[in-house]
Amino acid sequence: MFGNLINNLDINTILEYGTKILIIFMILPIHEFAHAWSAYKLGDNTAYFKGRLTLNPIAHIDPFGAILLFFTGFGWAKPVPVNPNNFKNPRAGMAITAAAGPISNLIVSFIAMIIYRIIIPFYNGTQTMDYLLTIIYFFISINIGLAIFNLLPIPPLDGSRILSYFTSAKFDRKVDEYQKYILIGFFVLMMT
Repeated sequence: MFGNLINNLDINTILEYGTKILIIFMILPIHEFAHAWSAYKLGDNTAYFKGRLTLNPIAHIDPFGAILLFFTGFGWAKPVPVNPNNFKNPRAGMAITAAAGPISNLIVSFIAMIIYRIIIPFYNGTQTMDYLLTIIYFFISINIGLAIFNLLPIPPLDGSRILSYFTSAKFDRKVDEYQKYILIGFFVLMMT
Protein backbone atom coordinates (compact mmCIF):
# COMPACT_ATOMS: atom_id res chain seq x y z
CA MET A 1 0.00 0.00 0.00
CA PHE A 2 2.78 2.45 0.95
CA GLY A 3 4.62 1.55 -2.28
CA ASN A 4 1.52 2.42 -4.33
CA LEU A 5 1.25 5.77 -2.58
CA ILE A 6 4.88 6.58 -3.40
CA ASN A 7 4.39 5.51 -7.03
CA ASN A 8 1.33 7.74 -7.36
CA LEU A 9 3.16 10.81 -6.05
CA ASP A 10 5.09 12.99 -8.43
CA ILE A 11 8.80 13.01 -7.52
CA ASN A 12 8.75 16.84 -7.48
CA THR A 13 6.00 16.73 -4.86
CA ILE A 14 8.10 14.38 -2.72
CA LEU A 15 11.13 16.66 -3.11
CA GLU A 16 9.05 19.74 -2.28
CA TYR A 17 7.66 18.21 0.92
CA GLY A 18 11.09 16.87 1.85
CA THR A 19 12.49 20.38 1.43
CA LYS A 20 9.68 21.75 3.62
CA ILE A 21 10.73 19.32 6.37
CA LEU A 22 14.30 20.60 5.99
CA ILE A 23 12.99 24.18 6.25
CA ILE A 24 11.00 23.35 9.41
CA PHE A 25 13.96 21.73 11.19
CA MET A 26 16.74 23.96 9.87
CA ILE A 27 15.50 27.33 8.63
CA LEU A 28 12.80 28.14 11.20
CA PRO A 29 15.39 27.67 13.99
CA ILE A 30 17.87 29.90 12.10
CA HIS A 31 15.15 32.56 11.70
CA GLU A 32 14.27 32.50 15.41
CA PHE A 33 17.93 32.29 16.44
CA ALA A 34 18.55 35.46 14.40
CA HIS A 35 15.86 37.25 16.43
CA ALA A 36 17.31 35.96 19.71
CA TRP A 37 20.90 36.76 18.75
CA SER A 38 20.14 40.31 17.61
CA ALA A 39 18.13 41.00 20.79
CA TYR A 40 21.00 39.58 22.88
CA LYS A 41 23.55 41.76 21.06
CA LEU A 42 21.34 44.81 21.62
CA GLY A 43 21.18 44.18 25.37
CA ASP A 44 18.13 41.95 25.92
CA ASN A 45 18.93 38.62 27.63
CA THR A 46 15.31 37.39 27.71
CA ALA A 47 15.68 34.86 24.87
CA TYR A 48 19.00 33.67 26.32
CA PHE A 49 17.47 32.99 29.73
CA LYS A 50 14.48 31.22 28.11
CA GLY A 51 16.81 28.86 26.21
CA ARG A 52 16.00 30.36 22.81
CA LEU A 53 19.51 31.53 21.87
CA THR A 54 20.07 28.17 20.19
CA LEU A 55 19.78 26.47 16.80
CA ASN A 56 18.09 23.45 18.41
CA PRO A 57 14.80 22.97 16.48
CA ILE A 58 13.03 21.64 19.60
CA ALA A 59 13.35 25.05 21.25
CA HIS A 60 11.73 26.86 18.31
CA ILE A 61 9.20 24.66 16.51
CA ASP A 62 5.52 25.46 16.93
CA PRO A 63 3.55 22.32 15.94
CA PHE A 64 0.66 24.18 14.27
CA GLY A 65 2.96 26.60 12.44
CA ALA A 66 5.13 23.68 11.25
CA ILE A 67 2.10 21.76 9.96
CA LEU A 68 0.85 24.85 8.15
CA LEU A 69 4.27 25.41 6.58
CA PHE A 70 4.39 21.77 5.49
CA PHE A 71 1.03 21.95 3.72
CA THR A 72 0.94 25.56 2.50
CA GLY A 73 4.55 26.75 2.35
CA PHE A 74 3.86 29.48 4.93
CA GLY A 75 4.11 28.93 8.65
CA TRP A 76 5.88 30.03 11.78
CA ALA A 77 7.89 28.97 14.80
CA LYS A 78 7.44 29.94 18.44
CA PRO A 79 8.02 33.68 18.75
CA VAL A 80 11.24 34.59 20.53
CA PRO A 81 10.51 36.44 23.79
CA VAL A 82 11.92 39.97 23.70
CA ASN A 83 11.72 42.71 26.32
CA PRO A 84 12.11 46.06 24.54
CA ASN A 85 12.75 47.79 27.88
CA ASN A 86 16.21 46.18 27.87
CA PHE A 87 17.22 48.03 24.69
CA LYS A 88 18.88 51.45 24.83
CA ASN A 89 16.39 52.54 22.17
CA PRO A 90 13.33 50.25 22.49
CA ARG A 91 11.74 51.15 19.13
CA ALA A 92 14.98 50.74 17.17
CA GLY A 93 15.89 47.59 19.11
CA MET A 94 12.56 45.96 18.31
CA ALA A 95 12.80 46.94 14.63
CA ILE A 96 16.33 45.54 14.29
CA THR A 97 15.43 42.37 16.19
CA ALA A 98 12.33 41.88 14.02
CA ALA A 99 14.29 42.47 10.80
CA ALA A 100 16.93 39.89 11.77
CA GLY A 101 14.60 36.93 11.06
CA PRO A 102 13.63 37.80 7.46
CA ILE A 103 17.21 38.90 6.78
CA SER A 104 18.40 35.44 7.89
CA ASN A 105 16.00 33.87 5.35
CA LEU A 106 17.39 36.10 2.59
CA ILE A 107 21.00 35.29 3.56
CA VAL A 108 20.26 31.54 3.50
CA SER A 109 18.55 31.98 0.09
CA PHE A 110 21.57 33.87 -1.20
CA ILE A 111 23.95 31.11 -0.01
CA ALA A 112 21.71 28.50 -1.68
CA MET A 113 21.75 30.55 -4.91
CA ILE A 114 25.56 30.59 -4.83
CA ILE A 115 25.59 26.80 -4.36
CA TYR A 116 23.14 26.49 -7.26
CA ARG A 117 25.40 28.63 -9.48
CA ILE A 118 28.44 26.54 -8.50
CA ILE A 119 26.64 23.27 -9.31
CA ILE A 120 25.15 24.35 -12.68
CA PRO A 121 28.42 24.11 -14.67
CA PHE A 122 28.75 20.49 -13.50
CA TYR A 123 25.20 19.59 -14.55
CA ASN A 124 25.36 16.21 -16.27
CA GLY A 125 21.69 15.50 -16.90
CA THR A 126 21.47 12.68 -14.36
CA GLN A 127 18.37 12.15 -12.27
CA THR A 128 20.38 12.69 -9.07
CA MET A 129 21.53 16.10 -10.32
CA ASP A 130 17.95 16.97 -11.30
CA TYR A 131 16.77 16.08 -7.80
CA LEU A 132 19.53 18.12 -6.16
CA LEU A 133 18.76 21.21 -8.27
CA THR A 134 15.03 20.80 -7.59
CA ILE A 135 15.65 20.67 -3.82
CA ILE A 136 17.84 23.79 -4.00
CA TYR A 137 15.16 25.56 -6.07
CA PHE A 138 12.43 24.76 -3.50
CA PHE A 139 14.81 25.73 -0.68
CA ILE A 140 15.46 29.14 -2.27
CA SER A 141 11.83 29.86 -3.15
CA ILE A 142 10.45 28.85 0.26
CA ASN A 143 13.06 30.96 2.07
CA ILE A 144 12.31 34.01 -0.07
CA GLY A 145 8.59 33.40 0.47
CA LEU A 146 9.09 33.22 4.25
CA ALA A 147 11.10 36.45 4.23
CA ILE A 148 8.43 38.29 2.22
CA PHE A 149 5.64 36.79 4.33
CA ASN A 150 7.34 37.88 7.56
CA LEU A 151 7.94 41.39 6.22
CA LEU A 152 4.21 42.03 5.79
CA PRO A 153 3.29 44.87 8.18
CA ILE A 154 0.56 42.83 9.87
CA PRO A 155 0.72 41.94 13.58
CA PRO A 156 2.25 39.69 14.83
CA LEU A 157 4.54 39.36 11.80
CA ASP A 158 8.01 40.89 11.87
CA GLY A 159 7.04 43.58 9.39
CA SER A 160 4.65 45.15 11.90
CA ARG A 161 7.49 45.57 14.40
CA ILE A 162 9.73 47.06 11.73
CA LEU A 163 6.93 49.44 10.69
CA SER A 164 6.43 50.52 14.31
CA TYR A 165 9.86 52.15 14.23
CA PHE A 166 8.47 54.61 11.67
CA THR A 167 5.02 55.15 13.17
CA SER A 168 3.82 57.07 16.19
CA ALA A 169 3.15 55.56 19.61
CA LYS A 170 -0.54 56.50 19.14
CA PHE A 171 -0.70 54.50 15.91
CA ASP A 172 1.01 51.54 17.63
CA ARG A 173 -1.54 51.59 20.46
CA LYS A 174 -4.40 51.51 17.91
CA VAL A 175 -2.80 48.56 16.12
CA ASP A 176 -2.32 46.74 19.45
CA GLU A 177 -5.95 47.48 20.35
CA TYR A 178 -7.21 45.87 17.13
CA GLN A 179 -4.47 43.24 16.78
CA LYS A 180 -6.71 40.23 17.36
CA TYR A 181 -9.20 41.43 14.72
CA ILE A 182 -6.38 42.14 12.27
CA LEU A 183 -4.97 38.68 12.95
CA ILE A 184 -8.36 36.98 12.43
CA GLY A 185 -8.85 38.90 9.17
CA PHE A 186 -5.34 37.94 8.06
CA PHE A 187 -5.95 34.23 8.74
CA VAL A 188 -9.27 34.33 6.89
CA LEU A 189 -7.51 35.98 3.96
CA MET A 190 -4.74 33.34 4.05
CA MET A 191 -7.17 30.45 4.13
CA THR A 192 -9.19 31.79 1.21
